[in-house]
Amino acid sequence: MLGSEERRQMVKVANLYHLNGWTQEQIAKRVGVSRPVISKLLQRAKEIGIVEVYIKDENSHTVDLELNLEKEFGLKDVIVVSTAGYTPEMRRKAVGQAGAYYLANNLKDIKRLGISWGTTVAEVVKEYPYERREDVRIIPLEGGMGHQSVEIHANQLAYELSKKMNSTCSYLYTPAVVETEELKNHLMAMQEIEVVLEEGKNVDAALISLGNPHRESTLREIGYLKEFDLDNLRKFGAVGDIAFRFFDKLGEPINHPINNKVIGISLEQLRTIQTVIAVVEGSHKAESVLGALKGSYLDVLIIDEITAALLLDNR
Repeated sequence: MLGSEERRQMVKVANLYHLNGWTQEQIAKRVGVSRPVISKLLQRAKEIGIVEVYIKDENSHTVDLELNLEKEFGLKDVIVVSTAGYTPEMRRKAVGQAGAYYLANNLKDIKRLGISWGTTVAEVVKEYPYERREDVRIIPLEGGMGHQSVEIHANQLAYELSKKMNSTCSYLYTPAVVETEELKNHLMAMQEIEVVLEEGKNVDAALISLGNPHRESTLREIGYLKEFDLDNLRKFGAVGDIAFRFFDKLGEPINHPINNKVIGISLEQLRTIQTVIAVVEGSHKAESVLGALKGSYLDVLIIDEITAALLLDNR
């Protein structure tokens, strides 16, 4: 039990430190004890509730989400973007800016960067600053999607980002999904395609996003997947995709023919990349992100705060 004299001294030390701005060394000299004793008194004052620390800042909520997500899913890093009151376009721009900042400031040692497709990844590229990174090569992680929405294809994004970095890129001149598995095997055996696929497997880091085939699906919007395809994917338990590879709520690749006709990186290969950075915007993707996290495909997550909170609520 804490004695009255000990409590009085603890309150005095806490006031001098937290309110008057004294250093622990100054307080030690004033009270006549060693600095480690002052440190222990301050810690004890927190433990028993004499001192309660409040961080008065709008970012404290997002920092809590970041720390909880890192701990819950074993992630290397999480950036939660405050987007309260934003429109979807504003949210995507904010997440894109955060992704561009992270990429520019945390991947200084990479030489080979893989890049996937999508509107959020495109926003990262758009927000990326112009700089000189001649030693970096950008590699697309999957083929294209015909003539629709070319600006969000992996090849185009690899080219745009390489221009921003003043570096070089590769091109994967093949569809992302072909008609038959036989055609896929034939194309993958071609040397110019095989070389880029091998590059994609061996990148130092990958920049990706995720899709939900059932809600606000870009693949459906551009006509790449028809209603029949989406109904079929639902029957097989698909909750999301990364680079056209569909997975279930546990993150396992679904046993669906479409997964066998994709030309690009597989989910198993994605898992072996040292740093996979996912940029995600939209609460409709919460189940998709949760599946990807359970599948251990992601290392860094950059996400809006509403979706981040849903991940923790539904884990």
